[in-house]
Amino acid sequence: MQTIDPKLFEVIVIDNRSTDSTRDMVDSFSGKIPNLRYFYEKEPGLHVGRHKGLKEAKGNILVYADDDIEAFPTWLEGIVGVFEDKDVVLVGGKNLPKFETEPPDWIMKMWLQSRPEGKILGLLSILDLGDSIKVINPFYVFGCNYSIRKSIVLEAGGFHPDALPRELVRFRGDGESYVSRYIMENGYKALYYPKTSIFHYVSRERMTLKYFYHRAYIQGISDSFVQTRNDHGIDSKSENKKAFHANNVKIYDLLKHGRNKIINRAIKYRKKIFSSEYDKITYKIKKMQRIGFTFHQNEVHRDPKLLEWVLRKNYLGENGKLPE
Repeated sequence: MQTIDPKLFEVIVIDNRSTDSTRDMVDSFSGKIPNLRYFYEKEPGLHVGRHKGLKEAKGNILVYADDDIEAFPTWLEGIVGVFEDKDVVLVGGKNLPKFETEPPDWIMKMWLQSRPEGKILGLLSILDLGDSIKVINPFYVFGCNYSIRKSIVLEAGGFHPDALPRELVRFRGDGESYVSRYIMENGYKALYYPKTSIFHYVSRERMTLKYFYHRAYIQGISDSFVQTRNDHGIDSKSENKKAFHANNVKIYDLLKHGRNKIINRAIKYRKKIFSSEYDKITYKIKKMQRIGFTFHQNEVHRDPKLLEWVLRKNYLGENGKLPE
């Protein structure tokens, strides 16, 4: 329950091609939540769902939340209060983990490691920047708890592609990170406000190396998307980068199959460098990010339709529809 009067906000559920009982679940809350609205969106992609919510929202403040969060009772009350400051355009709070089972030691080490800003583990979208209200880097407002002025989203040109089905992963972009970057580059104010905090459910499936490596891989795809847009397409600089990363992939292949004695020696040397299993894990995470980057760069060079998609001015409306 929220401390704010439920008649003062609306709950919009965007069903983005779910195959479960989402509609029935929403219907079961009919009459219990005063301003509950349901919309089905057949076009895949988180950006499409976010834009659908923006279009249907009656208010000027958009509060984006994932379906696996549990909000603090003061969540919406805090959001309403903080946006009374006209200079604030983006708000976030703590995203505290709600682990399904006891996390492995390597996850706890990542989560509890000391940072000047606080505790941050982006691969699980969790963070805790303390109990003080503060102006923050917009990138510290994660998508599972992302409150923003509607006018800013429209001014930025909407969100970029994100969270697409696995078979369409090459069409992935940088999601809400683009909007956060727009806010930072234009000198707008993002605020961290502890009253606007949530718990973020972390399933046992997400507490695996497989999940972390996959998250790193798709982050590499997002990195390639951003670089291609920054380069305004494919140029000689991009070609050189492609060749460089392609060579890295070949090296990884050689490492995997042990086809070269020199590389085998390098493997032995590398093992000496790693003082712990944790070092090996963090190395593999970075490696998977580079491989994801290379995959996307190769796809952009190979497919003109993908390049056109990456370079679209925005992804609002029909522009957010995937190429045929």
